[in-house]
Formats: sequence, C-alpha cells, structure tokens
Amino acid sequence: MSYRPKFSITPVLLTRIERIAALRERILAAAVDVAWIPALQMDSRARNVHSSTAIEGNPLTLEQVRAVEEGRELPVVADRARREVLNYFAGLRFIEKHAKKKIIGYEDILALHRIVAAKVMDQGDAGRYRTIRVRVGPYMPPPPEEVSGLMFELLEWWNENTATLSPVLSSAIIHYRFEAIHPFADGNGRTGRTLALWELYRRGFDTHHIFSVDEFYWADRPRYYAALQAVRRQGDDLTSWLEYLAEGLEVTLQHVGTRIQKFTAQSAGQKLTLRPRQEQLLQLLSERGSLAPREIWAFLGVSRQGAMDLIKPLVKAGLVVREGTRKSGRYKLSKLQS
Repeated sequence: MSYRPKFSITPVLLTRIERIAALRERILAAAVDVAWIPALQMDSRARNVHSSTAIEGNPLTLEQVRAVEEGRELPVVADRARREVLNYFAGLRFIEKHAKKKIIGYEDILALHRIVAAKVMDQGDAGRYRTIRVRVGPYMPPPPEEVSGLMFELLEWWNENTATLSPVLSSAIIHYRFEAIHPFADGNGRTGRTLALWELYRRGFDTHHIFSVDEFYWADRPRYYAALQAVRRQGDDLTSWLEYLAEGLEVTLQHVGTRIQKFTAQSAGQKLTLRPRQEQLLQLLSERGSLAPREIWAFLGVSRQGAMDLIKPLVKAGLVVREGTRKSGRYKLSKLQS
C-alpha cells in the first residue's frame, strides 16, 4: 500500500499559503541581479546550520558556527560540536548541488545521512537504516524491519505525487513522515529538516537558497516538538502540522524580506548595491547593536583603511550612523534600518 497523507485545506492554511506566495514573489523580484546574493546565501546557510544543530543540543552560537565554516580557530569548542556543524554545512551543499534532481532514491537519502551524521552518531551507522528499536520521547517509531518498506512508500509518494501540491505542503509532509518513520538510529531530526529544505529547492520555491526556516523551529523548540506530537494524537491527520509549518515559512519569508530591505538603500537617487562584506557588517551591527572601528576590522578580517572604505558608503546612504567622539565613537544601524 502506498503512502497517502491525510490532511485538510483549512481557511487558515489556505490564507497562509496565499500570503507565502505573495511574499515569495516580492522577494524574488527584489533579488534579481543583486550582487550580494552570494553573501545572503552564505548567511542563510549558517543560520540553517546553527538552528538545526542547536535543536539537537549543539552548544555553538551563530557566530561560532560562522567561524567554524570559515576555518577560524575556536580552541574551546568540543570536537563533536564542530563536526556536527561541518557535517550540516556539507549536507546543505549536497542538496544545493542536487537541487534540480527530479527523482529522489533511497541511495540519495543514505548519502545525505552519511554526510550529516558522519562520526557523530551515538548508536548505529551513518548511511544505514537502523536495526534497533528507538524511542523519541513518548513516541515509539516503527520497528526496524518495517523501515525499508515505509521509506520505499514515502519515496514513491514523493516522486510521483508532490507535483500536484504546493511545495509548502509537500515539504512539510516529507518532513513529518520522515520523522515518523525515524529510519536511522540517530541524526533523523537534522536529516529530516534537510530533506524538507531539499523539496523547496527541487520545486523551485527557494531558487536563491536564502530561506532559513529552521530558525523558526529553533526559536520555540518546545512548540516544534509539540506540533510533531499533535499529529500522532490526531490519528496522523497532518492539518495542524501543515498550518504550523506554513506559519514558519511565512515568518521566514517576512524576515528575508526585511533583510533585503535593510541591505538595499537609495543613495543620490540610485540604488546602492552592497558588497558582501558590507552586508556582513550590517548583519553584525543588527546582531550586536554597535561596534567600534577596531571591532569592525577585526570581525571582517580587513585593515583599518579597508574597514573605513566599507563603512563610508553605508554612512553616506543613511544605513549606518556614528555616535560618540572620533576616538571613542561606535557605529550602529540608523533608526530607519534597526
């Protein structure tokens, strides 16, 4: 028997899907030919890695995650925490590389898990379906002898039926069903969230790879787990789960739209296209409130003059303001941008 997800299109869900579609169109229109898209992709990738690994207990901050990706030394970081982060970056690069893959097979799932879970599993083997019973809180996933068949049914549905659904729905269904099967002894949460993102890429929903929906899950982790458990209490009816994930995607797109607005300014009647390091600087100011010049060139890895060359156009455009004296002054986002 093939997999058949059970759900209803409620007014709430339909409204959210419509708002998501409108937000996505505005974002895609704003992102056309923008030179700093690669930097925005890098930032979104780091946010996804931080959020998804943090959900599973990884202690690294977002700034530490960025440092690990850039190869900077963090001597106090445990090897496992570093490995989980590097694995997840590699997993995201894997799905980005195969974003246009039309058919997903079991070998793709195993390959992805092998990347995400390499050398960080407490039990079982990376890239192999589990051979043991596992428990997830109060939930007992199917026995190991059923895993292969259930995954076959999910992949069959994924490859043959999702084209008739909004990618908002299909990615959410894949996310839940994978977690319900829990095909691996460890690393299912990270792999499942990556698969959901892969579906958005495959369906052309996130063509620029700039959405970091895992931040929504991480912002209220108890609610994320409660939403998963609610489906089981409701007899595997996915409606409430779809509403929850649609809300998450809508919030994510709102954040992306705000970031794009912040990273694009008008200067002397012409659009100011930010360089990647300028976008990085604006992001740092957004997160830290204000920075002294010395902190700016230290964070960005540039010379004092290089930092000034980045800052001056932002000040002129009204994106950044300087407060304090020449010696003790600090830079911060203007009220318009903060």
